[in-house]
Amino acid sequence: MAAQKGKDLLLKMMDGATYVTVAGLRSRTLAFNAQTVDVTHSDSVGRWRELLAGAGVKRASISGAGVFKDAASDALVRAAFFDGELRDCQVVIPDFGTVTGLFQISALEVAAEHDREITFDLTLESAGALTFAAL
Repeated sequence: MAAQKGKDLLLKMMDGATYVTVAGLRSRTLAFNAQTVDVTHSDSVGRWRELLAGAGVKRASISGAGVFKDAASDALVRAAFFDGELRDCQVVIPDFGTVTGLFQISALEVAAEHDREITFDLTLESAGALTFAAL
């Protein structure tokens, strides 16, 4: 995969029947994690740790930071956070694929300096099985 423009990694949130790109994001991160289940016991060879395959909880988190653009996506993000809704989201990774599934906004931070624009930080946590579709 060749180098890609960071602005092409998109976070989209379902609004009705269509995905709306969350506007104003200047940075985005998608992280996948899987817990391990340690099954090491006194007879483990050389006392090396043993893990149980496929037993841990998987999760994904999305974080982003940017500026409010007074777009429809701003209202969508605010409503999803204050209503505690699970929203169908999609992350588009250029030349890689898309990750789709339910997410909940777990953090929404707003910051401002007197001589700068108002910014926001956003964190979403997966709330169910995710699907991946290669491009």
